[in-house]
Amino acid sequence: MIIQHPLLGARDAAEFTYLGDAAMLMRPDPANASHPDKLMTAFHDYVHLRDNPAGIHKELWFHEQGDRSWLVVTRNVSTHEIISVELASDVKKASKRKSK
Repeated sequence: MIIQHPLLGARDAAEFTYLGDAAMLMRPDPANASHPDKLMTAFHDYVHLRDNPAGIHKELWFHEQGDRSWLVVTRNVSTHEIISVELASDVKKASKRKSK
């Protein structure tokens, strides 16, 4: 599988380490918790609950044998077709702007 790195171009997937669901980027913010029980529930869900979809899914990949960047790869997990590749830092910044 070839991953189109946003900065470095086409790279073989062997250079990367798959790290799971890209929802890992959306860690609960303790400052937003109104009660300790809500914070515990949010962290429980963050750590233990994961989707296992068939079809299009956003995944977190680490360019371990390259520039050591984190990427969000959107792909169809049934066909392995890669739809988009973004820097994880850009995805995180965009999510913060949406939440404001």
